[in-house]
Amino acid sequence: MEALKQGADALFILMGAVMVLAMHAGFAFLELGTVRRKNQVNALVKILVDFSVSTVVYFAVGYAVAYGTGFFVGAEQLAAHNGYALVKFFFLLTFAAAIPAIISGGIAERAKFCPQLIATAIIVGLVYPFFEGIAWNGHFGVQAWIKSLTGAEFHDFAGSVVVHAVGGWIALGAVLLLGPRSNRYRRDGAIAATPPSSIPFLALGAWILTVGWFGFNVMSAQSLDKISGLVAVNSLMAMVGGTLAALALGKNDPGFVHNGPLAGLVAVCAGSDLMHPLGALVVGGVAGALFVAMFTLTQNKWKIDDVLGVWPLHGLCGVWGGIAAGIFGTQALGGLGGVHLGAQLIGTLMGVAWATAGGFAVYGLLRKTMGLRLSQEQEFDGADLSIHRIGATPEREANW
Repeated sequence: MEALKQGADALFILMGAVMVLAMHAGFAFLELGTVRRKNQVNALVKILVDFSVSTVVYFAVGYAVAYGTGFFVGAEQLAAHNGYALVKFFFLLTFAAAIPAIISGGIAERAKFCPQLIATAIIVGLVYPFFEGIAWNGHFGVQAWIKSLTGAEFHDFAGSVVVHAVGGWIALGAVLLLGPRSNRYRRDGAIAATPPSSIPFLALGAWILTVGWFGFNVMSAQSLDKISGLVAVNSLMAMVGGTLAALALGKNDPGFVHNGPLAGLVAVCAGSDLMHPLGALVVGGVAGALFVAMFTLTQNKWKIDDVLGVWPLHGLCGVWGGIAAGIFGTQALGGLGGVHLGAQLIGTLMGVAWATAGGFAVYGLLRKTMGLRLSQEQEFDGADLSIHRIGATPEREANW
């Protein structure tokens, strides 16, 4: 029976890893459908290569930083317990690799390729796993300290803060240091409109992410005996709450409608194992509204050229999710309890502070040493031709 359980757990978490791996296709198509046509190839290439760099770095360094264990042992040892340790690494890698995928959407259309790969290596190897280890592995006694203050540890079941808020706040530093796209904000105060290049591809990306998210959340149990239908239904309710709020406040804009479910899912990650489904619906609705309001504000009022709105979507909705777990996870509001709002505030603020500092440090150093931006001519031609020397739909005349 023990061997059967080990095999079942390995298969369970492997299925989760594959589902979250598929989410990276969602990141790619969401970016592809949002950016202008001359940058579509770059969107596809960035996500795949960033994932590949993330895999090598997280295998060699990042996983050990977060969990204090590595893989430089014999294959016989790695294969023990049906290779559960390896598939757990695979699953957590897909979370770590989401960080550069999130950042990619914010810095699209004007960022150099190689500096971003170096940033990916540093972030996935050191910046992200440092906080991951604090939140999910009890490093440095931080969780014990939070518990001594509030009576509960910081709770983040599937990464509203650890993954999404951290990714979004790192991205904010990168976006601010990079600066807006050329002619996005004009001297006369006018704002150049940049509508999505392909609503169908944007929608495809959103759907792939949405479906994969059920692996992201449900499989965060990491073993079959801890699986919870509550997590699945809470994810569903937050998804539809975000969609409906974005529809209402976004005035039928398809870009908002398809980002609404993602906002809801970002927010519900932290407390999806604790909330009542009606609480999850509210959390998702607030997240959808937050995304629409803050995306509009950052783009039009503050003139922050965050192309896909990754700071509002992941950074702010992730913060809301961390706090919401301490509100809607309580028994008073129908949740399972065991959380404290104070603990959630402390843990969330720590994640934001670490990510913001890390983002400015990594991208600030790269800006001084290598530069972050394409030249004006390269940006005008588009990242596809400037970096990859081919467009998404090259038109060639056949000479027969």
